[in-house]
Amino acid sequence: MPPRPVLVGVPYDASSSYLRGSAAAPAVIRAALHSAAGNPWAERLVKAATPEALEDIGDLALPADAGARALIEDAVARMAQGRRPFIALGGDHSITYPIIRGLRDHYASLTILHIDAHPDLYDEFEGDRYSHACPFARIMEEGLAARLVQVGLRATTAHGRDQARRFGVEQIDMRAWADGARPSTSGHVFVSLDLDGLDPAFAPGVSHKEPGGLSVREVLTMLDTLGGELVGADIVEFNPSQDVGGITAGVAAKFVKELAAQWIVESD
Repeated sequence: MPPRPVLVGVPYDASSSYLRGSAAAPAVIRAALHSAAGNPWAERLVKAATPEALEDIGDLALPADAGARALIEDAVARMAQGRRPFIALGGDHSITYPIIRGLRDHYASLTILHIDAHPDLYDEFEGDRYSHACPFARIMEEGLAARLVQVGLRATTAHGRDQARRFGVEQIDMRAWADGARPSTSGHVFVSLDLDGLDPAFAPGVSHKEPGGLSVREVLTMLDTLGGELVGADIVEFNPSQDVGGITAGVAAKFVKELAAQWIVESD
């Protein structure tokens, strides 16, 4: 029997630019996940949102400063050592860097599937090398991933383009997506899902709204057709203060269920 997947909150947003608020997301996603308005079943017809299927270890206790990174890395390393697949609820996108550092000694040749409107490859942003605009520059500099595959991009700068070339990043922007390009993954796979990768019509509760993005169904199809072995995921940049009618909370909860279902084996 495979290890039971883990749900962990990473309530950190001190590296956000423009607008903070994503530290409040884990509790709101959990409320949507267990709302009486829905049910615990995933589309694969397994009960994914139950304590028996998905172990919720609560939120990490994190300071609102650089000290959070070591705590996140350590928590992930402990799960990886026990081969526990996990879903981390952010939090801003800066948390992905320490998460991937936590995996480095346990999974070789990691492929990251990164869904986002932005490439998050800045060398530094507003003087901060650990901003939520920079995690994948740090990851690729340190050789923490063999492949970085980015999907949904539509807010790239010339610097982002140059960084992608520097690091050999595989990018499918929304124009390429519209022309039919699709990602492929293999080996050990980590999914980093920034909710602003979706069009704001599907996920209005983000700080950096960028029209012209992916639909919920398109993301679900990507997750359902992943190649390789999924070892972990994060869902980041949900800002509850910007949500409308709980739409984005519900979308995030849906992604939790469908990701968790990939690790759950029906007992019957």
